[in-house]
Amino acid sequence: MEWETLISDHFLTYVLRLLLALLLCGLIGFERELKNHSAGFRTHILVGVGSCLMMLLSLYGFESFIETHDNIRFDPARIPSYVISGIGFLGAGTIIVNGMTIRGLTTAASIWTVAGLGLVIGAGMYDVAVFTTVVVLLSLIFLNQIEDKFFSKRRKNFVRIVVEEDIQMEEIFRVFDERGLRIYKLEIESSATGERNLFIELEKHQDYSQREVFDELSNIIHVKHVNERK
Repeated sequence: MEWETLISDHFLTYVLRLLLALLLCGLIGFERELKNHSAGFRTHILVGVGSCLMMLLSLYGFESFIETHDNIRFDPARIPSYVISGIGFLGAGTIIVNGMTIRGLTTAASIWTVAGLGLVIGAGMYDVAVFTTVVVLLSLIFLNQIEDKFFSKRRKNFVRIVVEEDIQMEEIFRVFDERGLRIYKLEIESSATGERNLFIELEKHQDYSQREVFDELSNIIHVKHVNERK
């Protein structure tokens, strides 16, 4: 086999695009890694580089067949379309549902986004890829801080109460009724130790002293622990 058949004419293009995909997708993955999310640095790199590779295959992988067969139709969007639709299973694996709390949605969205980054880098759209990476990083870093600052009151609507099985639920409800607090949702989970986890979501825009409510709930017999459910 001659050396020319091993190295493509577009080899430098392949290397540039794959390295750029590694860098940009790695930046987003690094931000996820710093926050200890399930899909971090390596996962985002693999998704981005893999998507870029699929795009390169779609653009350049069939040139020899097209040149030798006039009846072959070229559709560079066919392989990328499968990448976009198929990446969902990986993102779904990062989503964790625990009672009323759903975690991992942002990480799942970031995985889907780096797949798109890999595709546009593979297509040679470097400016779009760099701009998108900057937007995503700003969203992940700064919007999270804004959310913590301006929407912290929203989290006060969630209460988690660990109780024993002998608890009288009327005593729990009485604490909220006496303050005129309306309960929007209640979920109960049983554990192997005989305890129960009560997840209470209050209706929004209700003013109350969280400390006083927690203190009164903690004083109820058979209540073992009370905290804010985030």
